[in-house]
Amino acid sequence: MPPRLTRRAVIGGGAAGVAALTLGSCGSDSTAYDAAASDLRAPLPDTPTMQDLVRFATLAANGHNTQPWRFRAGASDLTILPDFSRHTPAVDPDDHHLYASLGCAAENLSLAAQARGLSGEVRFDAAGDGQAIVDLSTAPADESALFRAIPARQSSRIAYDGRPASGEQMTRLASAAGRYGVDALMITARKEMEAVQALVIEGNNRQIDDPAFIAELKAWLRFNPDAALRTGDGLYSGASGNPTIPDWLGPIVFELFFTKSGEADKYAQHVSTSAGLVVFVADRDAPAGWFNAGRAYQRFALQATADGLTSAFLNQTVEVPAQRTELQTLLGLGARRPNLVVRFGRGPVLPYSLRRPVSAVMV
Repeated sequence: MPPRLTRRAVIGGGAAGVAALTLGSCGSDSTAYDAAASDLRAPLPDTPTMQDLVRFATLAANGHNTQPWRFRAGASDLTILPDFSRHTPAVDPDDHHLYASLGCAAENLSLAAQARGLSGEVRFDAAGDGQAIVDLSTAPADESALFRAIPARQSSRIAYDGRPASGEQMTRLASAAGRYGVDALMITARKEMEAVQALVIEGNNRQIDDPAFIAELKAWLRFNPDAALRTGDGLYSGASGNPTIPDWLGPIVFELFFTKSGEADKYAQHVSTSAGLVVFVADRDAPAGWFNAGRAYQRFALQATADGLTSAFLNQTVEVPAQRTELQTLLGLGARRPNLVVRFGRGPVLPYSLRRPVSAVMV
C-alpha cells in the first residue's frame, strides 16, 4: 500500500532534466518540514496517551498518503474507521487500497500497544462500512524490533543498490509477512522479476492513458515543503528523491516529464536494482482480506527496516484489472486476488513524509 499504499515518483524519469534546468529548489524552507517530520516520529512515551498511540498508528503506509482513516477512543480500545472522503476512486475504485491502509495503521497501533503493556489484539468488524477494533487492556509488555522500526520505516521510491538480501534476512521477512491468512510470495529470480516488471509497466501505461487517474494523482502531489506542510498529506516530491519546485511550476513539469517512456525506464531500473519482489495474497477478496494484506505488508516493511532494507510499492499491476488477471495467471493463483506488489532492497534514507495532526483524525 506508496508505496503510493505512497507510491510513485512525482516527475518520473525527468528529475535529471529538471536539475539541469536548475529548478531543483523553489526557495521553500525545508527546516520547518524537517522539524515537523521529526516531531511526528518522536519516541512513544512509556505511558502513552490515546493521542500518542494514534500518532504511531498514522505512521503506517497508505495509498497516495491520503491517510483514509479516523480513530475513535473507547474506555479500553481504539476503533479505526474508514474515511471515505479521502478515497481515490480512479486508482482504487473498490476501496481495496483504503482497507489495506487501515490494516497498515492497525498493525502499527497493535505493535505500539504491545510495546507499552497493552493487549494490541486486533479485530476487524465487517459490519457496515467495516472497522477495526484494537484492544488496549493491560497485558505483558513486548517491545519488538518491528515496533522500534515504526518511526524509521518509509517507502523508498528510488533505485536501490542491486545487492541481494541474505538468507537470514529473507527468512525474517517471510516470517514477518506470513500472517493473518496472507501468503507473501517472495520472488528473487531475475526472469520472474522481469515478468512482473512487464506487467507493472503495462499497467502504468494504461493509467497514464486515463485522464481521471492523472487528475487524481495531480491532486495529491505536493511539489515543495511548504505545500506538504499546508496539508500534512499527499505525495511530497522530496520524499521520492525528486527536486522541489514552486506550486505554479509543478503541474507544468509534471506534464513534461511524466511520460510512458520515462516511467518505463524508471520502473525497469527500480526492479533491476531491487533484491527481490513480494506479492501479498489474502485468503479472501473482501475488505477483511484486504485489511489483513495491509497488516501483513506493514509487518514486512517494518522487518525490512529493522534489517537495514527498504521497500516500495509496484501496485500498477494489481490496480489495472487486465494486468491483475495476468499476474494471477503468472503466479498460478487461480481465482485468488493478488493484493499488493512490493520491491525491496537497500537504498538511501529520503525525507520522511508528513501526516495530518492527531486532532484531525480523532473523532
